[in-house]
Amino acid sequence: MKKIFFSIFLVASLISCQKKTKETKQLITVKKAVETPIVDGEGTDKCWMQTNWLPLDQRWIGPPYSDDDFSGKYKITWDDEALYLLVQIHDDVLFDQYKDPKKLWWDDDCVEVFVDENNSGGEHQYNHNAFAYHVALDGNVMDIGPGEIPHLYNEHLVSKRITNGKISTWELKVYLYDNTYVDGEENSPVTLHKDKEVGFALAYCDNDHSKERENFIGSIYVEGEDKNQGWINADIFGTLLLKE
Repeated sequence: MKKIFFSIFLVASLISCQKKTKETKQLITVKKAVETPIVDGEGTDKCWMQTNWLPLDQRWIGPPYSDDDFSGKYKITWDDEALYLLVQIHDDVLFDQYKDPKKLWWDDDCVEVFVDENNSGGEHQYNHNAFAYHVALDGNVMDIGPGEIPHLYNEHLVSKRITNGKISTWELKVYLYDNTYVDGEENSPVTLHKDKEVGFALAYCDNDHSKERENFIGSIYVEGEDKNQGWINADIFGTLLLKE
């Protein structure tokens, strides 16, 4: 009998040790859209009028920059289907040097959306524990999957960009997929609901005609010298708390 109890205790201890609680570094309460926004890049929907701007101002890569070179902010809402983002970027140069969407996509100007469907945190570099969607100027959506293979994930994210002068307004609809996602197979996005927590960060790759991106600006402070961790480690993501 003692052996049985010891075995049960050992198994329970191992399971407990495997559980990992992600530290909440940035908590954002996100209100549900009263009316689903139309993804048209206009940003005139009623839900956006009732949502506050959040800053995109954390320098992850590159030297200091002026406001004329770059400044950014965003809004976020949700419905049962997806997250919605309204991103406003002031960028003096829009640069797309690689027409092949699978070639060095991070060195072109792009919006990058990081999502961890169950807010579990942890490593996701070459797996689908979380996603790092690079949204190119032409609307293509890239990330790296298992086996270090780049994939287009255009069915995961719908976007529209309108640029007037130096101001680009991006409107995005982001479907969330859990960690059972398998490339090349049929997968369904999860349904969102009140009180759901989602791991999230936003960033912008800025390049003004250089071989490599010049700046990488994020929505959340990252500790340490190497701040380019979002595509590897979902622990650095903030947390979205969905509310009605």
